[in-house]
Amino acid sequence: MRILVLGAGGYLGGHVTERLRALPDTHLLVGGRSPAADVTVDLASDSPYELARALAKAAPDAVVNCAGAVGGDAVTLTEVNARGPAVLCAALREAAPSARLVHLGSAAEYGPGTIGRRVTESETPGPAGLYGATKLAGTLAVSASGLDSVVLRVGNPVGAGAPPAGLPGRVTALLAEAEAEEAGVGAGGDAYGSGDGPGAAELRLGDLSAYRDFVDARDVARAVELAAVTPGPLPPVLNVGGGEALPVRELVRRLAGVAGFRGRIVEADGAGSARSAQVSWQCSDITAARLALGWRPVHSLDASLDALWSSRTHTRAPDRVAAP
Repeated sequence: MRILVLGAGGYLGGHVTERLRALPDTHLLVGGRSPAADVTVDLASDSPYELARALAKAAPDAVVNCAGAVGGDAVTLTEVNARGPAVLCAALREAAPSARLVHLGSAAEYGPGTIGRRVTESETPGPAGLYGATKLAGTLAVSASGLDSVVLRVGNPVGAGAPPAGLPGRVTALLAEAEAEEAGVGAGGDAYGSGDGPGAAELRLGDLSAYRDFVDARDVARAVELAAVTPGPLPPVLNVGGGEALPVRELVRRLAGVAGFRGRIVEADGAGSARSAQVSWQCSDITAARLALGWRPVHSLDASLDALWSSRTHTRAPDRVAAP
């Protein structure tokens, strides 16, 4: 089986690629802008014709689209999250119409949830911001393409290599920075160890009262594998999450514990993102993924945070304020 992964250099794309490389009787192809890619593509700028030519040469049995932007201006978000999937579908219809397309969507497409309730795939989407809106546009392009396709609406992924663009990766970067500063102070300093006294470290974050559905990046990769190889038609959209809502404050507390941080965690008024403030509850019903793929998450949040902290040398803090 020939599987082409687009966006393999990204956070989830890296986990997906690692998972698919281990599949027997599978030839994995990597697509992207890098000269080292097996298939040179840029979903943000390539024309359908250019992309179709590249896909025809690759002759994939399945295409996994992990390419996506979680931040940036309106042009960047629209080009990557909305235009990219539409162009990919047009090219696949021309060059590889029988290939299975697995596209990574986002739970942000649903928008604000109802407290205490898990959202199903039949829920009418109502994204709260531009990111969710552009991801929804990509999902609609895939679902309406007529291809053998499935969109995996991913919750809040946690795991090794999480980027600073999201809360888990950003908090990890800040904790790693505090750890490095403490190493410079010395073993007896208060900055990282005791949390007492005027020199104690302080982690300044946004409002952490929101609830989120966290899922291990390795579980997401396994869902992608199953979606790529499961025979027969699949539902157009499947939720891939942990299936439980957890206070963001609890995730930060646990991550600080894994890091050995005993300083102060301060929630600064006005420091959170507008998107987070608009969505106080997010939790996905993952029953459909279990029925269609035989998938369920197997990694605990603690295991996810252990993996994330162990990978901290690959993460850099962009600033001093983090928000979910």
